[in-house]
Amino acid sequence: MAKTRLRSVCPGDERLALAQAMFRDVLAAALSARSADRVAVVTSDAALLGMAREAGALTLDEQYPRGLNAAVAMATEQLAALGATAQCTLLSDIPMVTGEDIDQVFAAMPAGRAAVLVPSRDFSGTNIIARAPVDVIPTRFGRLSLVRHLDECRRLGVASQVLRLQRPALDLDLPGDLSEFVRLGPTTRTLGQLVRLGIAHH
Repeated sequence: MAKTRLRSVCPGDERLALAQAMFRDVLAAALSARSADRVAVVTSDAALLGMAREAGALTLDEQYPRGLNAAVAMATEQLAALGATAQCTLLSDIPMVTGEDIDQVFAAMPAGRAAVLVPSRDFSGTNIIARAPVDVIPTRFGRLSLVRHLDECRRLGVASQVLRLQRPALDLDLPGDLSEFVRLGPTTRTLGQLVRLGIAHH
Protein backbone atom coordinates (compact mmCIF):
# COMPACT_ATOMS: atom_id res chain seq x y z
CA MET A 1 0.00 0.00 0.00
CA ALA A 2 3.06 2.26 0.22
CA LYS A 3 3.53 5.34 -1.90
CA THR A 4 0.49 5.00 -4.17
CA ARG A 5 1.04 8.52 -5.55
CA LEU A 6 4.24 7.23 -7.23
CA ARG A 7 2.24 4.62 -9.17
CA SER A 8 2.69 6.42 -12.51
CA VAL A 9 6.48 6.08 -12.42
CA CYS A 10 6.87 3.10 -10.12
CA PRO A 11 4.57 0.05 -10.42
CA GLY A 12 3.70 -2.37 -7.56
CA ASP A 13 6.80 -4.46 -6.79
CA GLU A 14 9.17 -1.63 -7.69
CA ARG A 15 7.27 0.71 -5.38
CA LEU A 16 7.62 -1.83 -2.57
CA ALA A 17 11.37 -2.10 -3.20
CA LEU A 18 11.66 1.71 -3.16
CA ALA A 19 9.70 1.95 0.12
CA GLN A 20 12.02 -0.68 1.66
CA ALA A 21 15.13 1.19 0.46
CA MET A 22 13.83 4.44 2.00
CA PHE A 23 13.07 2.61 5.25
CA ARG A 24 16.62 1.22 5.39
CA ASP A 25 18.13 4.67 4.82
CA VAL A 26 16.01 6.25 7.57
CA LEU A 27 16.73 3.36 9.96
CA ALA A 28 20.50 3.70 9.35
CA ALA A 29 20.28 7.44 10.08
CA ALA A 30 18.34 6.83 13.31
CA LEU A 31 20.84 4.21 14.47
CA SER A 32 23.73 6.63 13.82
CA ALA A 33 22.20 9.45 15.93
CA ARG A 34 24.33 10.01 19.03
CA SER A 35 21.52 11.49 21.12
CA ALA A 36 19.13 8.54 20.77
CA ASP A 37 19.46 5.86 23.47
CA ARG A 38 17.25 3.42 21.57
CA VAL A 39 15.72 3.22 18.10
CA ALA A 40 12.26 1.69 17.77
CA VAL A 41 10.41 0.71 14.60
CA VAL A 42 6.63 0.37 14.50
CA THR A 43 5.14 -1.46 11.52
CA SER A 44 2.97 -4.45 10.66
CA ASP A 45 5.28 -5.43 7.78
CA ALA A 46 7.15 -8.65 8.63
CA ALA A 47 10.05 -7.87 6.26
CA LEU A 48 10.63 -4.44 7.84
CA LEU A 49 10.37 -5.88 11.35
CA GLY A 50 13.03 -8.42 10.37
CA MET A 51 15.34 -5.72 8.97
CA ALA A 52 14.87 -3.59 12.09
CA ARG A 53 15.55 -6.51 14.44
CA GLU A 54 18.67 -7.46 12.50
CA ALA A 55 19.94 -3.88 12.71
CA GLY A 56 19.52 -3.83 16.49
CA ALA A 57 16.37 -1.71 16.73
CA LEU A 58 13.51 -2.34 19.14
CA THR A 59 10.56 -3.67 17.12
CA LEU A 60 6.91 -2.87 17.82
CA ASP A 61 4.57 -5.03 15.74
CA GLU A 62 1.29 -3.23 15.14
CA GLN A 63 -0.19 -6.52 13.77
CA TYR A 64 -2.20 -4.81 11.00
CA PRO A 65 -2.04 -1.37 9.32
CA ARG A 66 -3.82 0.99 11.73
CA GLY A 67 -2.95 4.25 10.01
CA LEU A 68 0.02 6.44 10.82
CA ASN A 69 -1.30 8.32 13.88
CA ALA A 70 -2.74 5.17 15.48
CA ALA A 71 0.57 3.33 14.94
CA VAL A 72 2.55 6.18 16.50
CA ALA A 73 0.12 6.36 19.44
CA MET A 74 0.50 2.63 20.04
CA ALA A 75 4.31 2.87 19.89
CA THR A 76 4.33 5.94 22.14
CA GLU A 77 2.31 4.12 24.80
CA GLN A 78 4.67 1.13 24.70
CA LEU A 79 7.81 3.30 24.82
CA ALA A 80 6.41 5.32 27.74
CA ALA A 81 5.85 2.03 29.59
CA LEU A 82 9.51 1.20 28.96
CA GLY A 83 10.54 4.50 30.55
CA ALA A 84 11.15 6.72 27.52
CA THR A 85 11.09 10.41 28.52
CA ALA A 86 11.61 11.99 25.08
CA GLN A 87 10.80 10.61 21.65
CA CYS A 88 11.72 11.68 18.14
CA THR A 89 9.38 10.25 15.50
CA LEU A 90 10.62 10.06 11.90
CA LEU A 91 8.60 9.04 8.89
CA SER A 92 10.22 6.44 6.65
CA ASP A 93 9.94 8.45 3.41
CA ILE A 94 12.69 11.01 4.20
CA PRO A 95 15.77 9.07 3.02
CA MET A 96 18.09 12.10 3.02
CA VAL A 97 17.85 12.40 6.83
CA THR A 98 21.08 11.86 8.78
CA GLY A 99 21.96 11.07 12.38
CA GLU A 100 23.23 14.63 12.64
CA ASP A 101 19.77 15.96 11.71
CA ILE A 102 18.21 13.84 14.47
CA ASP A 103 20.79 15.11 16.97
CA GLN A 104 19.87 18.68 15.99
CA VAL A 105 16.20 17.93 16.67
CA PHE A 106 16.96 16.67 20.19
CA ALA A 107 19.29 19.63 20.81
CA ALA A 108 16.53 22.09 19.81
CA MET A 109 14.07 20.70 22.39
CA PRO A 110 12.94 23.45 24.79
CA ALA A 111 13.03 22.66 28.50
CA GLY A 112 9.96 21.15 30.15
CA ARG A 113 6.86 20.05 28.23
CA ALA A 114 7.86 20.62 24.62
CA ALA A 115 7.74 19.58 20.98
CA VAL A 116 10.10 20.18 18.05
CA LEU A 117 8.59 20.05 14.56
CA VAL A 118 10.59 19.63 11.34
CA PRO A 119 8.39 20.74 8.43
CA SER A 120 8.19 19.42 4.90
CA ARG A 121 9.58 21.60 2.10
CA ASP A 122 6.22 23.25 1.42
CA PHE A 123 5.83 23.99 5.15
CA SER A 124 2.49 22.16 5.34
CA GLY A 125 3.52 18.71 6.58
CA THR A 126 5.56 17.46 9.54
CA ASN A 127 8.39 15.08 8.64
CA ILE A 128 9.88 14.74 12.14
CA ILE A 129 8.33 15.43 15.53
CA ALA A 130 10.10 15.19 18.89
CA ARG A 131 8.07 15.24 22.09
CA ALA A 132 8.88 15.37 25.81
CA PRO A 133 7.18 13.75 27.62
CA VAL A 134 6.59 11.29 24.80
CA ASP A 135 2.81 11.76 24.86
CA VAL A 136 2.79 15.52 25.53
CA ILE A 137 0.68 16.03 22.37
CA PRO A 138 -0.94 13.48 20.05
CA THR A 139 0.45 13.29 16.53
CA ARG A 140 -1.66 14.70 13.71
CA PHE A 141 0.19 13.43 10.63
CA GLY A 142 -1.68 13.97 7.39
CA ARG A 143 -2.83 17.02 5.50
CA LEU A 144 -1.64 20.35 7.02
CA SER A 145 -0.07 18.49 9.93
CA LEU A 146 2.36 21.27 10.82
CA VAL A 147 -0.47 23.69 11.64
CA ARG A 148 -2.39 20.95 13.44
CA HIS A 149 0.62 20.05 15.60
CA LEU A 150 1.19 23.72 16.45
CA ASP A 151 -2.51 24.04 17.32
CA GLU A 152 -2.20 21.05 19.68
CA CYS A 153 0.82 22.68 21.36
CA ARG A 154 -1.12 25.92 21.88
CA ARG A 155 -4.20 24.07 23.11
CA LEU A 156 -2.22 22.06 25.67
CA GLY A 157 0.23 24.79 26.71
CA VAL A 158 3.25 22.97 25.30
CA ALA A 159 6.39 24.87 24.21
CA SER A 160 6.99 24.36 20.48
CA GLN A 161 9.94 24.90 18.18
CA VAL A 162 9.78 24.71 14.38
CA LEU A 163 13.17 23.59 13.07
CA ARG A 164 13.81 23.82 9.35
CA LEU A 165 16.27 21.16 8.16
CA GLN A 166 16.98 20.76 4.46
CA ARG A 167 17.59 17.01 4.25
CA PRO A 168 14.56 15.67 6.16
CA ALA A 169 12.33 18.33 4.56
CA LEU A 170 12.29 16.31 1.32
CA ASP A 171 9.77 13.48 1.55
CA LEU A 172 9.31 11.26 -1.48
CA ASP A 173 5.59 11.38 -2.21
CA LEU A 174 5.28 12.50 -5.83
CA PRO A 175 7.24 11.88 -9.06
CA GLY A 176 8.68 15.41 -8.84
CA ASP A 177 10.10 14.59 -5.40
CA LEU A 178 12.09 11.73 -6.94
CA SER A 179 13.63 14.11 -9.50
CA GLU A 180 14.60 16.54 -6.73
CA PHE A 181 16.09 13.72 -4.67
CA VAL A 182 18.17 12.55 -7.65
CA ARG A 183 19.31 16.13 -8.35
CA LEU A 184 20.57 16.53 -4.77
CA GLY A 185 22.41 13.25 -5.23
CA PRO A 186 23.10 11.65 -1.85
CA THR A 187 24.52 8.13 -2.16
CA THR A 188 21.88 6.05 -0.44
CA ARG A 189 20.02 2.78 -0.91
CA THR A 190 17.13 4.89 -2.19
CA LEU A 191 19.29 6.38 -4.96
CA GLY A 192 20.54 2.89 -5.85
CA GLN A 193 16.95 1.72 -6.18
CA LEU A 194 16.03 4.68 -8.38
CA VAL A 195 19.03 3.89 -10.62
CA ARG A 196 17.81 0.29 -10.91
CA LEU A 197 14.33 1.54 -11.82
CA GLY A 198 15.79 3.80 -14.49
CA ILE A 199 14.48 6.91 -12.75
CA ALA A 200 18.03 8.06 -11.97
CA HIS A 201 21.36 7.68 -13.74
CA HIS A 202 24.82 7.27 -12.24
